[in-house]
Amino acid sequence: MIEKENAILLPGSLFDHPGGWIPDPQFMEVMHSSEMLAHGLGHPVADASTRFEIPTENDYHVWVRTKNWTAYWTDTPGPGKFTLLLDGTPLETVFGSGSPEWHWQSGGTVHLKAGGHQLTVHDLDGFDARFDAVLLTTDGEAPGEIDSLRRSLLDIPAPEDKGQFDFVVVGGGVAGMCAAITAARLGGKVALIQDRKVFGGNNSSEVRVGLGGRLNIGRFPALGYLLNEFGPAQKGNARPAAIYEDEKKAAAIASEKNITAFTGYRVTGVEKDSEGIQAVIATQVDNYQEIRLEGHVFADCTGDATLGVLAGAKWAMGREAKDVYGEPSAPEKADGITLGASIQWYSETRPAPVAFPDIEWGLAIDEETVQNARRGQWYWEVGMRDDMIADAEKIRDYGMYVAYSNWSYLKNHSRFRDEVACEDFTWLSYYAGKRESRRLFGDHVLTENDLLDFVQYPDGCVSTSWYIDDHEPDPDNAARFKDPWLSRGRLTPLDYYPIPFRCLYNRDIENMLMAGRDISVSHLALGTVRVMRTCAMEGEVIGMAADICRRRSCLPRQVYREHFDELQELMEKGAGDSTKPYLQTYTLIDTTAERSENC
Repeated sequence: MIEKENAILLPGSLFDHPGGWIPDPQFMEVMHSSEMLAHGLGHPVADASTRFEIPTENDYHVWVRTKNWTAYWTDTPGPGKFTLLLDGTPLETVFGSGSPEWHWQSGGTVHLKAGGHQLTVHDLDGFDARFDAVLLTTDGEAPGEIDSLRRSLLDIPAPEDKGQFDFVVVGGGVAGMCAAITAARLGGKVALIQDRKVFGGNNSSEVRVGLGGRLNIGRFPALGYLLNEFGPAQKGNARPAAIYEDEKKAAAIASEKNITAFTGYRVTGVEKDSEGIQAVIATQVDNYQEIRLEGHVFADCTGDATLGVLAGAKWAMGREAKDVYGEPSAPEKADGITLGASIQWYSETRPAPVAFPDIEWGLAIDEETVQNARRGQWYWEVGMRDDMIADAEKIRDYGMYVAYSNWSYLKNHSRFRDEVACEDFTWLSYYAGKRESRRLFGDHVLTENDLLDFVQYPDGCVSTSWYIDDHEPDPDNAARFKDPWLSRGRLTPLDYYPIPFRCLYNRDIENMLMAGRDISVSHLALGTVRVMRTCAMEGEVIGMAADICRRRSCLPRQVYREHFDELQELMEKGAGDSTKPYLQTYTLIDTTAERSENC
């Protein structure tokens, strides 16, 4: 074990000057860190630098935790390379080579005198070089796993106690926002934990997926006015950042005096007792300091079922076999295939031609497969055959790899190159827009049979409005590429369907509610409940349920069994302001029958 007196650990997220390197915490569950990403779209980003102190003059081994991100798909020397400079002198090693998995790459040995020094990280190509941390050690052994290194080498104190709350919501997408705001307006003391620095999830400027589906429908038409208060006024996927109105979402949370928001914190631990979750431990994604929050009722609005999995709840992912629920469209054998993730991008027209690198490490695009596109839409979809949790970074990277490869061929070789000469590759999301990952279990699992037979359960609450929208790889694309990257929607028409409340609380964790794409549904049923306006109304309902739990000192299952009449009364009123201008009039029906850049 490397001891503190023999080593200095410099996490990239704590550098004094990040330069053009972006801290990215989205893969912390797997890699246990935030990575620093040189997302320059082919233009090297500004250097990152930090100062550090050497206690004793000595020879130090240099190690960098990094990866070779394109090595999954090509043996050609790829992008993502960078160098280190110590006090302005470059090391000989070029980092970002070797394994596609995170590893400690050696940078050789340097002699450092006691006192202050400067470390600089220099990006070489602007194509998503990444690193986690730099380690300087007098010990010759290779570093071990990053968690124990951080705890041993950094002064991370015990979790700071942030107090008790009536309702702790984990996840700040539209579902979590609506859950928190609703419970707060009803008088509860609410904590909202969000691992990003902005709210909105897929509808934020980081991912840029437009809202879809209908609000204010079905049995309880007052549901949905709440999302209308902070939802963007304009439609569209992969549009300029202002379209997604991050500031309106932030203001909606800030205006609620009963909400304490913790942005940039990822829940990494759970304390349980006989009734379920007692407290959560959340880690700050930049400095790794921890906080502890106690609660009466908790909500998993993470999309990935992060809270539920940490708490020990059972979960499912991918397509179930036909014999599990008897669904007519299910495969004979379970295969793990999920709805994919979209990595969106767009170009902008300039007054003069704009160059883009003619890359040699990209996908083998040709005249038959090149997409003459100015925007990567929903159907640029990857990862259907991968593990949406374990392979999340690989999936994101493949989406970027495809976008770079197609654009490079389009600009430099295709028959359309004159048409796109003045197009500038302006924006590419480095956040994966997921549709599906882990799903949790409630007292009822909604299935395709429920939807097709239109079984209306007495605890029906939020109504869906989307068709059963199950994506599959585009056949032509799948025939040409080992890893397909275009999809098509398989649509089954469906009327407004009321989701049972029993799908919104957990059967294993007594005091946990759920809203969003991780609720209790089969893979096929997810196709109608997963769009964000529907998820937002789910959040509104669980916020009401949490308030009943607070007032009645009960748990979510008791709301269903003993107090459902109270929940119905709250749903009839809704949590939103119906007098505000109604803006949610776009993308009301499923548009996946049409693959258009204008969705």
